[in-house]
Amino acid sequence: MAPAHTLWRRAALIQAIRAFFVDRGYLEVDTPVRVPAPAPELHIEAEPAGDWFLQTSPELCMKRLLAAGLPRIFQICKCFRRYERGRRHLPEFTMLEWYRLGCDYHALMTECEELFRFLAERLGLGGSIAVAGQEVVLAGPWERLTVAEAFRRYAACGVAEALGADRFDEVLVREIEPRLGRGRPTFLYDYPAELGALARLKPGDPTVAERFEIYIAGLELANGFSELTDPVEQRHRFVSDRAAMEASGREPGPMPEPFLAALADLESAAGIALGIDRLVMLMAGADTIDQVVPFTPESL
Repeated sequence: MAPAHTLWRRAALIQAIRAFFVDRGYLEVDTPVRVPAPAPELHIEAEPAGDWFLQTSPELCMKRLLAAGLPRIFQICKCFRRYERGRRHLPEFTMLEWYRLGCDYHALMTECEELFRFLAERLGLGGSIAVAGQEVVLAGPWERLTVAEAFRRYAACGVAEALGADRFDEVLVREIEPRLGRGRPTFLYDYPAELGALARLKPGDPTVAERFEIYIAGLELANGFSELTDPVEQRHRFVSDRAAMEASGREPGPMPEPFLAALADLESAAGIALGIDRLVMLMAGADTIDQVVPFTPESL
């Protein structure tokens, strides 16, 4: 169980997040936690709830609201992923997601910088935070590093070689992530198209997707992108992901047809998912995720 002073800081952080988005004209929404068809994702397994599933993310429902005409929305909610447990993982965790029409992933990166500076100021931390004995400065411009450059700089192989050997995630976690966000936060962006998920491909360079992740002191905090709005391409990706899930012995579940139908009405937009528990870890100076939640699964 987290100590009382950490729970106070957690509550203050969540209140500050709401203030940031409300002041910018975002509508706070509340979408269902139990859904019939989560997005098929090879490396994320949904928790069954009867014949349906507990959400791994509110993304599909939130983008349906965007397609219905809501221009700026955010949500703080519980998400669930099977078998995710470790120093930085919980099978039930708190997520912040926000989406905005008429912007791309670069504009979203800038908004992320503004959010973190706002939160640090509201919590009385000034322009920097202390993480594992090192200072991380939030006030200045953050590092923006492409995936290709990160592999050239830090890895023993290139992106193509890592993908070909099915070692991309392994190389990223072992060789690259520990070196990101040292001294100042890092945006790692322009992921290989094969790892685009629900992100659109970059105009002029279809080998990469307009996707980014945020790292502070080696800790991954958020995953954002310019949204893919082509329902045909999104269906193709889902079919491919479902086939990979079946090949690995998993049942992919039904296709999220209402989301695909709504996607045709979605204009240019960007969105991001940010882990609240990990953010509290940084803002409270905690070493593990267990130190920032009221109850761990093992304590129930």
